Amino acid sequence: MGDSATLASVFESQSSLLQEAALALPHQFSQCTYALGHIRQAVYLCLTCARAAPSSSPRGLCSACSVACHTDHEQLELFPKRGFRCDCPTRALAHPCTLHTTLEEPNEMNVYGQNFKGVFCRCGRPYDAEKERETMIQCLACEDWFHESCLNLRERPSSRESTPAPEPAGDDDASDASSSGLPPPLVRADDYDTLICSECVRKVSSIRRVAGTPGTLMVVRSSENEPWRVIGHEETEQTLRVDVEGRGGQAATDVSEPSATGEKRERPPTDGQEPQAKRARISPPVEPPSPCLASPQDPRVASLLSGLDESSPAADKRESEADTGGRYLGAGDVFLTEGWRERWCRCKDCLSSLQAQPFLLEEEETYEPPEDPDSGLSLEELGMRALQRLPREKAIDGIMAFNAMRDDLMRHLRPFAERGEEVKETDIRAFFDARILELKSKRQ
Repeated sequence: MGDSATLASVFESQSSLLQEAALALPHQFSQCTYALGHIRQAVYLCLTCARAAPSSSPRGLCSACSVACHTDHEQLELFPKRGFRCDCPTRALAHPCTLHTTLEEPNEMNVYGQNFKGVFCRCGRPYDAEKERETMIQCLACEDWFHESCLNLRERPSSRESTPAPEPAGDDDASDASSSGLPPPLVRADDYDTLICSECVRKVSSIRRVAGTPGTLMVVRSSENEPWRVIGHEETEQTLRVDVEGRGGQAATDVSEPSATGEKRERPPTDGQEPQAKRARISPPVEPPSPCLASPQDPRVASLLSGLDESSPAADKRESEADTGGRYLGAGDVFLTEGWRERWCRCKDCLSSLQAQPFLLEEEETYEPPEDPDSGLSLEELGMRALQRLPREKAIDGIMAFNAMRDDLMRHLRPFAERGEEVKETDIRAFFDARILELKSKRQ
């Protein structure tokens, strides 16, 4: 607000601030999540506490403790982490928890990755919200964050200048570009649903098996002189190809002994023939294993992932010296498009790999604090609610004090109305500063 403003603009500004506050903090922050155990929840890193104890391991806070216990501390939001229990009420942090007052033992089951040191991505750069120009994308599996340039979605910006003010969005290309002024990335946010980083792709066989196939995008190139391109786009007309070969390369066959072509089967005995007890017992036929329905993978993708597994200087040298015309180069990350959970193959091999990572089969629940019933209320409504909760005598005293302040404010503003002068912000501040000094003098 400038030096002067109309009453309507003041009310409009106040209403806008209330709406922004309701969207930013719609929840209650009155209960630490420690009692809920290890859950997926938003986690915060307290940089102030980490600097105070540099020799100890970094710890994380739940959203309630980040607001109620560490309000005046410098913090870094790590976003959702699965299987995490709040460290605020434990002995691992010297700062006391005001929500969970019982001192607990350190959480031994929590996993503290590099994010808890303020470091992100495979490049290991610290995150600075004031200077970071690139959008960062979270891996669904390890939940680390990656720069677009490290995912080969764009060239790394030449400078790490402060992010300029956002410009109004125009067409789709402009809205896809971030406020940093960078051009749209090679794979846009609307093109995929989630990211799986290269390291996690190579750990989960069911993802590795379909990397680069339709619906599982990858950024690759055939040589260092070529631009990066995207493979794995959905085809408009695609015939389903079923791989009926086993993982050993041999065709999957029925393990029961089949009859030769044209061979007659012996008729079962009738009532007048052999007794039931003397019939030969035949084992039930064993069902053949279900074929793998995963789309056929480009051999160049399999070779790329195998080369990344080696990750040794010797392997890098062999690849640089080899003719890469028939191979792919890339980081090995995959971008899963919408509906990816429904496209998994459910054969025995694929399903066992998926079941080891339940979030690949079903969307997991992320804890959110309970909603704040006072969120979005105006200052007047909040004041009336607070007044109703007070004892009768204190409520009457509060009303009388408010009326006295209102009368004093009217007397302060009346000369401006009589002279036809505009009331400025400095005039209002002068009134309340005088009231504060008056109260201080009375207390002394």
